[in-house]
This record gives sequence, C-alpha cells and structure tokens, in this order.
Amino acid sequence: MNVIAVFDIGKTNKKMFLFDADFNVVYTNLIRFEEIVDDDDYPCDDIEAIEAWIKKQIETVQQENKFTIKAINFSTHGATLVYLDKEGKRITPLYNYLKPLDIDFNPFYEKHGGVEEFSRKTASPAYGMLNTGLQMYWLKNKKPHFWSKVDTVLHYPQYLSYLFSKKITADFTSVGAHTATWDFDNMEYHDWLAQENITLPEPKPGKQACLSIINGQEIAVGKGLHDSSSSIIPLLESNENSGNEFVLLSTGTWIICMNPYSKESLTQQQLQNDCLCFMTPDKQQIKSSMQFLGRVHEVNTIELSKYFGVIKNHYLDLTLNKELCTSILSKKEAVFFPNEIAEDFKGNLIQLENFIDYEQAYYQLIYKITERVHKGITRILDSQNNLKEIYISGGFNRNDIFVEYLQQMMPNQKIAFPKGENASALGAAMLMKDHLK
Repeated sequence: MNVIAVFDIGKTNKKMFLFDADFNVVYTNLIRFEEIVDDDDYPCDDIEAIEAWIKKQIETVQQENKFTIKAINFSTHGATLVYLDKEGKRITPLYNYLKPLDIDFNPFYEKHGGVEEFSRKTASPAYGMLNTGLQMYWLKNKKPHFWSKVDTVLHYPQYLSYLFSKKITADFTSVGAHTATWDFDNMEYHDWLAQENITLPEPKPGKQACLSIINGQEIAVGKGLHDSSSSIIPLLESNENSGNEFVLLSTGTWIICMNPYSKESLTQQQLQNDCLCFMTPDKQQIKSSMQFLGRVHEVNTIELSKYFGVIKNHYLDLTLNKELCTSILSKKEAVFFPNEIAEDFKGNLIQLENFIDYEQAYYQLIYKITERVHKGITRILDSQNNLKEIYISGGFNRNDIFVEYLQQMMPNQKIAFPKGENASALGAAMLMKDHLK
C-alpha cells in the first residue's frame, strides 16, 4: 500500500502518521521526550533524540515492507529556528519559545517605525521569543560566538525536511506565523533583515517537494508547515466551492481563531488585542487571534480540584447542564477574571468560596474562557462578512460546556467539527497527494 508519512511535532507529543490514498490514517505512533537544557540551562527539546526517532520510524516502516512510503511531510509548532553552519550542521540547541530574552528590543523597534507600526506591518505582536525574527536578532547580538558560524536559518519544519532532502527551503505558513520577518503590506520579507545582513530562503508554495533517495527508496519530501496553518488546509479544500465563510478554532495550549476570508488589513486595535496574521501555503493572509486560554484552563482546573478536593480532571466527569450555561451567561459576571489575566494565569481564587460546588465554579471558568474566545472571533471578522460556520478542532471540541456556551453566544452560526482528528497532520498530507501516484 502506498502511503504518505507525516511527522506532527508538538511541544508535548511527537506523532507519526501514515495516510493512504483516501487520507485515512493506517498507522500512527506517538512518543514524548524528556526535555534537556540549553546553554543557558533553560529547558528545551532534545532535538538529537527527535531526529533519531524520526529517521528510525521511516527506516522501520521501510524494512517491514507493509507500506510503501511515497512522500514525507512535517508539521511542527512555530516560533522555533534551527541555525546551520556552512557544512549544514546544527549550531545551537533548539531554543524553547517560552525562554525569556535578556535584551532590550526598544532600539530595534524605534529604528523600524516604532513597536506599534512595526508590529502591524509584520502582523506580529511584540511577543519576544515567539517572534522568530527577534530570536535571530537576539542571537546575533547576545551570542556572537554562535552567530559568527551561522550560514543558514531554517524554521523547524523546514529543518526536519532538510534532514531528508538536504535542500534549503522556506514556506509561507512558517514565515507568516508571527515571525516579525514578513511585511504583510507588500507580501515580502521586511527590509530590516537586509539591513542586519540576514538572508533567509525565499518561501515557495506548499505543494512543492523534492525527490530524495532515502534508504535506497525514492521518496518525495515536502517542505513542512506550521501546524496551526496546516490544520486549516482540509477545511479550505472541503469548503472551496460552498460560498460560505467559516472560522477555525484550533484549540490546545493556545486557542487560535483563524479567518481565511478576511480581506481587510490588520489594524492597531486588533493588534493590541492579540490579533495577528498567518498565511496559507499559497501566500494568502489568514486573519487570526491567539490567546493562551488552554493554559488558563489547565492552571485553574488544578486550583479548582485542590479547593474542592477532587481529582485534577474531574471536569471530564461533568455532564452538560444547558440551563446552568444559560443562567451564568445571562448574569455576565466576571467572577474569576474581572480585568486582565494574571501572569501566573490564575483567576481570583478568593471567589471560590462563593460557589457551592466544583460544577458551579467550573462552569463559571468555562464561561469566561468562552467569552474571550467569542471576542477573539468577532475581532477578526471583516465589517462585511458571511460567517456561517465555526469549526472547532483540538481538545476543546470535546468540551460540551465550552461548545454550548459558544453556541448560545453565536446562535446564528453553526458549530461544526472537522472530520477526523489530527488536522495539522492531515493538512500536511493533503499537500503531498500528487506524489502518491
């Protein structure tokens, strides 16, 4: 059986999928790796172990002879770079995008029009390490002993592709993911890169692949994609001729809302409210909002479990109470988060004494999370829109309480769920379908 192999590399789970010609998953494998530390003793992924696992997975499938791999592609989390020297060898650890950067970026922003205008133009809120362009600037200025060896800079998915193809590539989904390197006004690299003598590969359309000999077999190797951007590909294809607009909620640690139909440029107000732009594999803008609400859910459910003396995942045992949703929604009370979310992501836990049980408190928590998601959706809609459907992928699509709140907040839209799971891997596989023949 001919298959497409996709490696979907998240922060926590690293997965391998084999897709058949109908894009059914015929094999999957999941692994987690212990983190190591970088040269500053900050936790980071063990890239050597990940590389070895990926290569071993391909080799094992080939040796077993049950499947014939015709193509390989990759989807990974964003905000991660790999620096190569002239020999194509890695120079630095795989720095963690949560790592704090010990550098003042204000002079950089002032040189390029100020933080607000620069962020608007590059569709990249000032996120520090989450802006890969600023990672490069940091490395150049703070670790010149590394930077002096840098010959090539690749985003994470393109590096994994490079392991097999030995081709230096870039793709629009990675470059467009809050990197602070792409000028969305002119749809090209921002000129600050040239001013800093930084040269990046020119991105190419996502379907482009190259043929490589891997363990004696010819296989098409895709360029790889940013995982959130990859997850919208199956929906774009299935809705291509429907005329209906949709948004996709990609939910996990981050809840990212993506609108591929927005024609309006990003505004300062949107930027100040966690909005940004991604890109499709074909260079189309995806207006998006990005909130760390999965993390908020994780932290506060732990606090709720401690207070009420139940297990950490007790919320999984709750049954949907639509009347309770309606009641809490009608009151519109900001119990846990009266203002901004705290740096430790915890709500106002003193308020827990006002709840009679865990269920009441949890429903209030999900109400506030859903309210922020709702605001994120409305912020990225054009003034003239034809929004018909809201797709939810990831962990929150199994949270009936979240889904019920959102449906009550947006009664004119249909809430739907993408067919199958693992949308990021599926999107990466779909770009390689021409190579199955």
